[in-house]
Amino acid sequence: MMQRHVSIGRARAASVVAGLIILAPPALAQSPKIGDPPEANNMRLIGYNDLHGRSAYQPTIHHQGSRYIAYVGHHGGTPEVPQPINRLTGRAENNGTSIVDVTDPTQPKYLAHIPGLQGHYEEGGAQMVRVCDGKTLPKGDASKTYLLRVFGGRAHEIWDVTDPAKPTLLTKIVEGLKDTHKSWWECDTGIAYLVSGVEGWRVKRMTQVFDLSDPSKPVHIRDFGLIGQEPGSTGAVPTELHGPISTGPQGNRVYFGYGTNKGGVLQIVDREKLLNGPKEPTPENLRYPVVGQLDMLPFNGAHTVFPMPKMPIAEFAKDKDGKVRDFVMIVDEQILNECQEARQLVFFVDVTIESRPMVVSNFSVPEASGNFCQRGGRFGSHSSNESMAPVFYKKIAFIAYFNAGVRAVDVRNPYQPKEIGYFIPPITEATDKRCIKVDGVDRCKTAIQSNNVETDDRGYIYVVDRANTGMHILELSGEARAVAGLQ
Repeated sequence: MMQRHVSIGRARAASVVAGLIILAPPALAQSPKIGDPPEANNMRLIGYNDLHGRSAYQPTIHHQGSRYIAYVGHHGGTPEVPQPINRLTGRAENNGTSIVDVTDPTQPKYLAHIPGLQGHYEEGGAQMVRVCDGKTLPKGDASKTYLLRVFGGRAHEIWDVTDPAKPTLLTKIVEGLKDTHKSWWECDTGIAYLVSGVEGWRVKRMTQVFDLSDPSKPVHIRDFGLIGQEPGSTGAVPTELHGPISTGPQGNRVYFGYGTNKGGVLQIVDREKLLNGPKEPTPENLRYPVVGQLDMLPFNGAHTVFPMPKMPIAEFAKDKDGKVRDFVMIVDEQILNECQEARQLVFFVDVTIESRPMVVSNFSVPEASGNFCQRGGRFGSHSSNESMAPVFYKKIAFIAYFNAGVRAVDVRNPYQPKEIGYFIPPITEATDKRCIKVDGVDRCKTAIQSNNVETDDRGYIYVVDRANTGMHILELSGEARAVAGLQ
C-alpha cells in the first residue's frame, strides 16, 4: 500500500489545517529533512500548534463547558534555548504547561502558558497534567475547573483553570520531593495517586496517595511502593515507579507500572485495601493490597499500564469458557538514541486470573519499514493514549513510537493486535537534535520524537513531540475509521 502524505506549513505557524493529500514513495531511507511531508496511512492531519517550540510530554484533553481544552505538560528547556518566548506576553519563561483551545481542532488557539521549574530536559518543566471539574469532585466548587500538575521533580500543585486563559495557583500539595512523574487523578472520588520521591524512601519515584476531593484542602492518605523501596529496608532496590492508572471504585483496581526501559513490573492492587488497609509502609502492609504481579524481563520496562477489562473475544465466542477476558496493555519506554539498547515493545497481558498474569502477545513497528535505527533519536515504544471514552476504548489503541510517530493498533483481539494506521509528523526548524557518541565524538541527527498521545471523546488524536516540534491533531481515515465505528 502506498503511503499518504499531508502537506503542512512551517512549525512557526500557530496552527495549520490539513492540505493536499498526495502519493509518495515508501518511508524515508535517510534522516528526514525540513520540508519533507509527513508520512501517513489511514490517519490524516487536521490541525497543528507549535506550542512555542517547547518539548512536550503529557497532553490532557478536557471537555470544559462548551469547549475542548488541551493542557500540555512540558519538559525543561535546552542549553541552547533554556527559556522559550511566551508569544502572548513576549517574556522568556521556563517550560511548564501550555493551555490550548482545541474546540475547533483545525484552528487550535494558544491561550496561556504556566511556567515550570527552571532546568534543562528532565530537570525542569512540569511534565504531568490532569484535570477535573469541581462539579464532578465530591467537595469541589461546582463552578470551577482544577488542574493537577507537577512542578518539575520537586512538587505537586493544583491550579484553578476555570478561565483557561487566566490560570491561578490554588495550592501546593507537597514540596521538597526528589522526583515526580506520571500521576493519576480520579475525578469522581478525588483520590490522586501521585508519583513522588519522598525523603527516606530508597527510590526517587514511589506513590503518595492523596484525597483531593476538595482541591483547596489536600489530605494525605498513605505512601506506597514495592517491597524493598520503603524506608529502613535492605538488599536490592526494586525499579522505581513510572505511573499508575486506576479504574476507580467501580473496578476496584489500581495498576502500577514500574521501570521504564528495564526491570519492568506490573502490579495489580485492590483499591479498597490500598485506601483503607494498614498504612505504615512495612513489608506486610505493602503486600496486603496486592492481588497480582508480573515481573518482566530485565531489559524491558513498564511506562504505561492500561487496563482493558471484560473484553469479549470474537474468536472465542463459541467456546464454553473464557470468551470474555481481562487485559492490561503494557507500553515500554525506549531511552537511548539510534537503537543503542534492547528494543522496547507493547505487551498484552491476560490478567483474567490476576494472581497469574500472562503475556499473550506483543506489538512492535518493524525497523526496516522506515530504517528507523538510522533516522536519529529514539526508535521504540513510549506511551499510549489513556482516555477510556467509548469512541476508541477496547477497539483502537494509539502508541507514541518516537521517530516512528504515532501508530494506530486494532486491539479488539488482544491475542493478535494489528496496526491499522500511522502518522509520522515532519521535522521543522524548531526540531531539536539527538546525539550519540561515535568514537568519542557526538554524532547528531534531527528526527521527530513523538512522545505522548491522547484522544478525546469526539475521536480526535493529539500527539506531542519531545524534540520541540509541537502538537499535531489527527483523525482516522480509510479502513481505520470503520474499526472505530466512525462515519
